[in-house]
Amino acid sequence: MTLEAEARAALGRGDPAAAGAAARRLIAASPERAEGYFLLGISAAEAGQVGQAVPLIEAAAARAPRAEYLAHLARLLILLRRDGEAAEAARQAMALPPGDALTCDTIGCVLARLGDHEASMVPFAAAVAAEPDNLDYRYNLAAASGFTGRVEEARGHYERILAADPGNARAHYALAILSRQTHEAHHVPRLEAALAAAARPDDALRIRYALAKELEDLGQAAAAFGHLSLANAAHKRAIRYDFAQDAAIFDAIEATFGAGLADPGPGYQGADDAPIFVVGMPRTGTTLVDRILSSHPGVGSAGELQAMPLAVKQLAVKQLVGTPSRLVIDPATVAASAAIDPRLVGEAYMARAAHQRPPGAARFVDKLPANFLYVGHILRAFPKASVVCLRRHPMDTVWSNYKNLFASLSAYYGYSYDLMDTARYYLRFDRLMALWERLYPGRVLQLSYEGLVADQEGQTRRLLGHCGLDWDAACLAFHENRAAVATPSAAQVRRKLNSDAVGRWKTQGEGMAEVAAYFRAQGIEID
Repeated sequence: MTLEAEARAALGRGDPAAAGAAARRLIAASPERAEGYFLLGISAAEAGQVGQAVPLIEAAAARAPRAEYLAHLARLLILLRRDGEAAEAARQAMALPPGDALTCDTIGCVLARLGDHEASMVPFAAAVAAEPDNLDYRYNLAAASGFTGRVEEARGHYERILAADPGNARAHYALAILSRQTHEAHHVPRLEAALAAAARPDDALRIRYALAKELEDLGQAAAAFGHLSLANAAHKRAIRYDFAQDAAIFDAIEATFGAGLADPGPGYQGADDAPIFVVGMPRTGTTLVDRILSSHPGVGSAGELQAMPLAVKQLAVKQLVGTPSRLVIDPATVAASAAIDPRLVGEAYMARAAHQRPPGAARFVDKLPANFLYVGHILRAFPKASVVCLRRHPMDTVWSNYKNLFASLSAYYGYSYDLMDTARYYLRFDRLMALWERLYPGRVLQLSYEGLVADQEGQTRRLLGHCGLDWDAACLAFHENRAAVATPSAAQVRRKLNSDAVGRWKTQGEGMAEVAAYFRAQGIEID
């Protein structure tokens, strides 16, 4: 067996130490060959040493620019949050002769992480063509198909996955949210059978969410609530979420900005009116507004960028004494961010956003909902930026957050697995938005989801006016926008505006009674 084959075999059986040893011998024997550097880099990455892996794979790509090397380099750069470099490596990999199925799938995953779902279709399709029985590759192609509006293609891929693996929980959940279920066409019996056979907690979580979605579509509200209650209670225990974690972040933001940090200063000196930030609680219409704005000929959508949270974290770390936490936001990071020059925040943000900024559009939308936590930093860094905050009825906001499965391990959404935690989170969100209004009066447009549904043209004109955009009737036909959507709203925003989701919480009756009583006691209007 050659040293290359020995290293690859060791990686295949999950032994990075043996793989690394073989790769070092290969480098010693043939230092001019690229393969040894690549395999040593992959061995380091598999051992958790991503920072050490990158220069090794860069050395391999410099000796022989192969698609495999560049694809894995892009993957590791994503892990290090060096998105711009990852995008360039992925583009270089795409320009080379196609590699094996894993290489194609890796390129697709990088492009998907960068928000370029349309481009990801090509490598994902190539991976499936090369290995049609690999269900992971087919799932990735199915997800990209759904995000890009190829609903029937996505459905076909998910069904093929389930034919081969009837308990595949990811496919069950994806299929449930792909479209609205009807009495004539749904999957409830199959989901119930899959739930009975589910052996892992994560599988049960996804299948219960799928059942809740389909049962709610079918008007069986009590049964849907029952599945959500069981799924969410179990997951909250698993992640050990405590609302105090989020309360401490809100406290830190209020203390930092309430202490007189409102003066925006000079801010970023480039095209600082280019970003349009769409913020708010999740599931309140942020994707809808993103589609409306990006239907304007002068605006493109950059999707949900992590650019602002990462820019603030990157700069705050330099102010921290001791070892910073690995969390993107925590009280220490918020406190340290008070000392950051707003101009540097703007520069760091624009550098990170550059690779996802749509070409050819003067303005772009960043619709990360959680940027409501960063409104102070946004307005200090970009004095001319437009900020729009979606507001939805408090009860519908709570219910919609509770019933949607977000990234299950993301710290952003830990509150959403408990109704009362979600209600408490909404209260702090509401209080924080009131603080931003006091500090920056009129700078944030508070846009009502219900108001938009009731008066689409009037509220669209108000939205465009706030963003400094001329009227364009294309914004009323947002449902014809063919750009990819990678959120639970993918199906809804491809339909005309309707009131189906308004007042949906009322179907739950007793299940939402405690939340209603809490809001009334806190002075939150719900009637």
